[in-house]
Amino acid sequence: MSTPTPEPTLSAEIFPDRQLANLSCMLALAIAVVSWFALSAQTDITIGRVLGHGMSVMDGLARLSSYLTNLTILLSAVSFSALALQGSNPVNRFFRKPQVITAVVAYLVFVGIAYNLLLRQLWQPAGFRALVNESLHTVIPLLSMVYWIFFVPSFQPSLKKSLLWLVYPVVYLFVTLWRGDNSGFYPYPFINVRDLGYPHVLLNSVGLFAGFLLLMGLLLLINHSGKAIFLRR
Repeated sequence: MSTPTPEPTLSAEIFPDRQLANLSCMLALAIAVVSWFALSAQTDITIGRVLGHGMSVMDGLARLSSYLTNLTILLSAVSFSALALQGSNPVNRFFRKPQVITAVVAYLVFVGIAYNLLLRQLWQPAGFRALVNESLHTVIPLLSMVYWIFFVPSFQPSLKKSLLWLVYPVVYLFVTLWRGDNSGFYPYPFINVRDLGYPHVLLNSVGLFAGFLLLMGLLLLINHSGKAIFLRR
């Protein structure tokens, strides 16, 4: 009786070279670990802060989920965990699609750029909070970009699928403005309707979306013609 041949893992299908497959899993695992650590630490910090102001744990979770950074890091934790784990369940297969993980990386890089250009000067955390802050806004976006350059295969983009990348930021903006209108809390100063008014907030939002579209275009351009510089497969 012949010994059955084991089915190849998804990473092996993408990276026939076993060393590349192992490196891919190791980096994905590192990004997942840092993402879960940063999100857990930020959750503890946020809930502790709102409890100190006489609010509830549910208020803390609501405040936590108001920030695009936290939602995007949760997406990073889930997606890179799926990339690091072996198997062929639906979640793994979904996040192993090159265009899907490219969208996740685009969100992470956008969060990092927006924070470092628009928000870094607003506060100067120290100690453990500084470590968490840098993990959220610098380390994870940079590591995800490295992963994307070296381990995500080039793909043929479609206009329909690329436009789907916009669903996440558009839904976030509308939900945040709706929640802010009901609670009076706006997580970022450039979308604070109470201070700026809707015309100014909408103008800021258009500028941010233009920046995200520019980032999308850059990633798609690198995907089309630039990865050959980095990849030797």
